[in-house]
Amino acid sequence: MSGADRRAQVLVIAAREFAEHGLHGASTEAIARDAGITQAYVFRIFGTKKALFLELVRAAFDRVSNGMHEAGADLNGRAALSAMGAQYFDLLADRTGLLLQLQGFAACGDPEVRDEVRDCFARLWGTTDGGTGLDAVTVKTFLAYGMLLNVGAAMDVEQLDEPWAQGVRTRIELGLFDHITRDTNR
Repeated sequence: MSGADRRAQVLVIAAREFAEHGLHGASTEAIARDAGITQAYVFRIFGTKKALFLELVRAAFDRVSNGMHEAGADLNGRAALSAMGAQYFDLLADRTGLLLQLQGFAACGDPEVRDEVRDCFARLWGTTDGGTGLDAVTVKTFLAYGMLLNVGAAMDVEQLDEPWAQGVRTRIELGLFDHITRDTNR
């Protein structure tokens, strides 16, 4: 296996391990074992466990930011927001990526992780803000609903037939944001 292929293999295995166990609970020994390599080789590729974790968290956020950017690229205002929202909803299928984002938030007690997650979230905000030209309150509301969808996906609410779970997984329609104006949110 080439070095690039081995690196890609380890990233897939490590994504599942970190998504399930977080920065401190994940085992580089388990990652190495599942990849059929030594733990030392994992460290040779990525340097540290934290560096591997941060690469995966950054990639998980980038998939969302890039997807939203592409979805709204030729649009602006609420039309862009609607396209970004539809893309965001579709990205919920990547449960591992969502869990990596949540594990990134959970590990923000570490200053290096916190700085990286802040940068990732700032990019997500910038994608939404810059891609739509909408006011900060609308962007905030959109992203807040997105975080609720993330949490719902993490809890696997698709498997539940409970009224609250149905409410959590409901697709957000564009009209939801009609009441948000600068005047109503001072």
